[in-house]
Amino acid sequence: MTNITKYTGLIILLSSVASCFTAQIIKLITNLLQKRKFDFGILVQTGGMPSSHSAMVTSLATGVALVEGLYSTQFALALCFALIVMYDATGVRRSVGIQATILNQIISEFNNDNPELKMQRIKELLGHTPFEVLAGCCLGALMGFTFWSLGLIH
Repeated sequence: MTNITKYTGLIILLSSVASCFTAQIIKLITNLLQKRKFDFGILVQTGGMPSSHSAMVTSLATGVALVEGLYSTQFALALCFALIVMYDATGVRRSVGIQATILNQIISEFNNDNPELKMQRIKELLGHTPFEVLAGCCLGALMGFTFWSLGLIH
């Protein structure tokens, strides 16, 4: 077993983390171009374009598919995991974000009527649109194939 083969799992993990980080950097740059200021808080926020969670799990599934094959148990597990994460991002988490927007409107009205009881706003941007998830998925697959084409994953 060569050293590179010995660390294949670690390199697939590195590819996944790199995909997630790349998605967050894209969000940081996009925010900079739109608002003309750096907001490093973007690097740890959820939501937005592209989905970093989708990029991460797709890179993981891509790396596993390239190493273990499309018919392997490992790929089946990675694919199921990726699909659950992406479904959750567009379904449950997005719904919670919409509900948070409505609750913040209610909180705002409540705070106006009761200035002595200032209620805190709820985080609204939690989930993703299907397009944001698809963009993250493409980024993750590209990152997985890039690591593979460089000979880092085999």
